[in-house]
Amino acid sequence: MTSQQAFDRYFRVNATGPALVVRDFLPLMRTDGRAVIAILSARVGSIGDNRLGGWVGYRASKAALNQIIRTFSIELARTRPGLILVGFHPGTVDTGLSAPFQRNLPDGQLLTPTQSARALIGVIDALTPADSGACLDWKGHPVPA
Repeated sequence: MTSQQAFDRYFRVNATGPALVVRDFLPLMRTDGRAVIAILSARVGSIGDNRLGGWVGYRASKAALNQIIRTFSIELARTRPGLILVGFHPGTVDTGLSAPFQRNLPDGQLLTPTQSARALIGVIDALTPADSGACLDWKGHPVPA
């Protein structure tokens, strides 16, 4: 089980922090056309896709982030219909975070940071207001809630 301090940190970094960033950036975002706020989430934040358990605090904080994104998007659709707010699962990226799990991955599933970033930019370019509130993966596919 995760300690209270770890839970607090996960939620500050993965949920509270991004919520405050959205709140503070909204006044700076254009109001007359398309604008995108994209936040890194994770597939492990999906309640429907959780088949392995573990990482309780991290998973819960990413699920909270996905709910924050969804809730903000509903409110923003009324006042800023051109603003698209989405969460992204960047894939399994070759970083220190994924290092302990890389040996279990099928060939071709591990992305370099550059591959992930390029894929996410491509998905961002194709977003429409109908996508606002979603959590998508690096291929543009929905991540279950």
